[in-house]
Amino acid sequence: MILTVCMSPSVDITLEVDPLLVGKLNVVQKKTRTYTGKAINVAIGVRRLARDATITGFLYRENGAAFERELLGEGVTCEFIKCEGHVRENYKVIDLSRSMLTELNDVGEAVKTENLVHLVDKVRSLSKMADVTVVSGGLPRGVDVSFYREIMNAVDKRSLRIADTEGGRLFSALEAGVDLVKPNREELERSLQRELKTREDLIEACEELERRGARAVLLSLGREGAVLISGEERYYCKSENIEVASSVGAGDGMVAAAAVKMQEGAPLPEVLRAGVAAGTAAVTTQKISFTREKYDELFSRLTVTKF
Repeated sequence: MILTVCMSPSVDITLEVDPLLVGKLNVVQKKTRTYTGKAINVAIGVRRLARDATITGFLYRENGAAFERELLGEGVTCEFIKCEGHVRENYKVIDLSRSMLTELNDVGEAVKTENLVHLVDKVRSLSKMADVTVVSGGLPRGVDVSFYREIMNAVDKRSLRIADTEGGRLFSALEAGVDLVKPNREELERSLQRELKTREDLIEACEELERRGARAVLLSLGREGAVLISGEERYYCKSENIEVASSVGAGDGMVAAAAVKMQEGAPLPEVLRAGVAAGTAAVTTQKISFTREKYDELFSRLTVTKF
């Protein structure tokens, strides 16, 4: 089983208008509601690859039931901590006339200390049955970044640990030691507060994460593919040039496939190839995650080289 931990779910509401009239009445032409969160997307990706997935984390009573319906429909086992309040709602307003996106992100609810303690206990219990545990995304309002370290320390030692986050949360997770981290280039630049332009820049940045506590670093390079570095092993997989429907969830697809390959005990080149295949497959659809058919098609064509 693969366990994912989601501490900051969100309802993403996309509104399309033509045009957007600031300060005036606007008529919505299309409205889309998506129940999401990085660990939610990972769990769904794991199920698309026909592996057992369990998700825990925080969910809220006022509008959380829809998340569980979506996840149960995908075959994901839900073990959420139920909190008072509502899941944050993020609005994406698309001005069709100018191809312009305006985003409004909700701050979300605070979480009681007793629920934080409950989640640590839940992760400690569930991870005993997990081959891989993935902790990804943000934290609830007001929760210190050190909680990432606390969650990672609660993961059973027999379970492989993956972290997908950035900044202080990433460094906090690394203090506990992780088997794999998966930043993208922009997230790693923000985390390390420097630009990463050359091959040497990328290698040095990954090596810094290794020194901080990562056994391996899966670094997404967007359209260029990804690199996977662990000690002296350095690999690169180029992505295919395909039409992009949406880049949302590409990194989560990459984590899902990498987690499955790690569960299988696959060598690093296979972990990388699977990750790039899933990440690339995810951008071909506007829906959450990827299809198994597209993943298999891409996986069969991708190649891995030394980096």
